[in-house]
Amino acid sequence: MITLGLTGSIGMGKSTVARMFEREGVPVFDADAEVHRLQGPEGRLVAEIEARFPGTTGAEGVDRSALAERVLGEPEALRNLEALIHPAVARERANFLARHAEAPLVVLDIPLLFETGGAGQVHKVAVVSAPASVQADRVLARPGMTCAKFAQILARQMPDEEKRRRADFVIDTSIAEEQTLEQVRLIIACLTGAGDS
Repeated sequence: MITLGLTGSIGMGKSTVARMFEREGVPVFDADAEVHRLQGPEGRLVAEIEARFPGTTGAEGVDRSALAERVLGEPEALRNLEALIHPAVARERANFLARHAEAPLVVLDIPLLFETGGAGQVHKVAVVSAPASVQADRVLARPGMTCAKFAQILARQMPDEEKRRRADFVIDTSIAEEQTLEQVRLIIACLTGAGDS
């Protein structure tokens, strides 16, 4: 099995690209979706998060806005939160890899792959990228997003230029979706030998 780490800064189109891999039959582990599940109603981390950050959970699980207010711009609080989340997500990732042990290729969709040192745990890395102006337009169109919040998020992420430099593959999402899909198909072929004569 080859593990492909899929990453990219906020607003670069990583979720869209992950769905393309899935549609092409490649199993995808979505770290963000796993975090949502762990923090959702009856999620395994809800009680621990409430104990560490009182008032940030309710019947629907973790109130992500309330939690974000508590940790954004607070490095110690953010480290405390990550100390809960990262090990839990790692366990779920191990379960995913065990379930798909026979697959020739799996994608690990991890937003902070480089920032958390995860690049050393995959065989190859694909970075999803678009020009900064396209990224800003996408992110600032999200409900509740402000320039200040966007700046805080970017400050936690490795610059796109550095991610592209470290990547084995760069997937451009500023072009037509069909062209992006062609890039995905080429990467799958490259890594699995599909199409080799």
